[in-house]
Amino acid sequence: MLTNQDLNQISQRGITPEMVEHQLDEIKKGFPFLKIEAAAAVGNGIFSPTPEERDKYVEEWSKYQEEGHKVVKFVPASGAASRMFKNLFAFLTADYDVPTTDFEKEFFDKRKKFAFKHELCGKCKENNDGACVCDLIKAGNYKEVVANLLEAKGLNYGQLPKGLLLFHSYEDGPRTPMEEHLVEAALYASSDGEANIHFTVSHDHLELFKKKVEEKKAYYEKKYNVHFNVSFSEQKPSTDTIAANPDNTPFRNEDGSLLFRPGGHGALIENLNEIDSDVVFIKNIDNVVPDRIKDETVLYKKLIAGILVDVQKQVFEYLRILESGKYSHEKIEEMIRFVQHTLCCRKHDIKELEDADLVIYLKNKLNRPIRVCGVVKNVGEPGGGPFLCYNADGTVSPQILESSQIDTNNAEYVKMFKEGTHFNPVDLVCATKDYKGNKFNLPKYVDRSTGFISSKSKNGKELKALELPGLWNGAMSDWNTVFVEVPIGTFNPVKTVNDLLREQHQ
Repeated sequence: MLTNQDLNQISQRGITPEMVEHQLDEIKKGFPFLKIEAAAAVGNGIFSPTPEERDKYVEEWSKYQEEGHKVVKFVPASGAASRMFKNLFAFLTADYDVPTTDFEKEFFDKRKKFAFKHELCGKCKENNDGACVCDLIKAGNYKEVVANLLEAKGLNYGQLPKGLLLFHSYEDGPRTPMEEHLVEAALYASSDGEANIHFTVSHDHLELFKKKVEEKKAYYEKKYNVHFNVSFSEQKPSTDTIAANPDNTPFRNEDGSLLFRPGGHGALIENLNEIDSDVVFIKNIDNVVPDRIKDETVLYKKLIAGILVDVQKQVFEYLRILESGKYSHEKIEEMIRFVQHTLCCRKHDIKELEDADLVIYLKNKLNRPIRVCGVVKNVGEPGGGPFLCYNADGTVSPQILESSQIDTNNAEYVKMFKEGTHFNPVDLVCATKDYKGNKFNLPKYVDRSTGFISSKSKNGKELKALELPGLWNGAMSDWNTVFVEVPIGTFNPVKTVNDLLREQHQ
């Protein structure tokens, strides 16, 4: 099936032929659905702190920061913003010339509310003999305005990464999401006057990001009295996956070469694995707000970080006791309660284990990476949800599931997903070192059976794409997970350009 040319192409990506054959086999067979016990809820898998508890954990995080630990803010920022402008791209090719859909009308009616309005106006004048946006609209030339926003002759927003678009207006000039993340890092993720932030970017956008950081860094360092260490990484070619035809044979480009596609955000577990840090915050590039409403975001980031270091402290203490061999039966029972209630990891037949087996079980469950995930009340936004799921070893633990991982023929599961009280806004804080200070090897904790197959097309031809286990789904399946309820105000993603017109982004 694979030619010598294929083998060369595979080798250049750092992939083996066996891996490609395995991926094709996965595409053919598909992935098993997960076995679910329940949707997580407050009191059953989700912790909802009282105001007193919240203050205690925020204080705990402040103390941790003062102790000089290394903290990194990890921001997946690889994607181009083209999907943000899907509706406007459609307008450019439509057989009408004036705004017709509700989306188009809103974009033009409220155009002066966008943070990029001055830059757009400048490009319109530059490319249209001094005619500004208003002049073009008066002349009925709406499409020229959109072309100046999206195309290379203008702002090129259709090809730029989301992190480098102008999102928010300020008196001292508009800000990009990249800048908002620098500000956030200064406000809750700094230690010893240092703020470390890591962006995962696509190869095509790396230099643009570096240039923008160099342009803006000194300004924010002075404003927040902090030194930024900004680093970047790209998704590794070795994490790309082969595409297949509908009949499961390898999909080939017009020149006969194999088509490889990025394996989705799950590939970033490799990038995360290279971060040497005591604590890592993870948050998507587009989930940022202006300074006027940042306080709530900052408060709850400190809260979930405080819970993380509190849980970690207890885990480390238990592991040291187990290693010493000096423990009573009562202490073992205390550890079991902690694993069951705080980590929500349950083993239904645990009472049948002898003490020696219990110790092995506890060591295995405690000595793992830890993540605390903020979850918000479900208001119908798309996204994964927090569930309690069965693992291969028969235990039940908290997991974040996407709809594609749920068997839609199982009415009970569909009901759980639809009626779930919370969903995951990608609001994570992670501890990736063990109780001896060694880094965990994160790929070891991936559940490889949680990938999924999606339908895509290239040059008008249908294809099957293999998505790796998602970064906060199967890629963190074997981590200790704590779900914490956070307010919906901490979740403000920008999926379309008109989302920037929402009150939270003004």
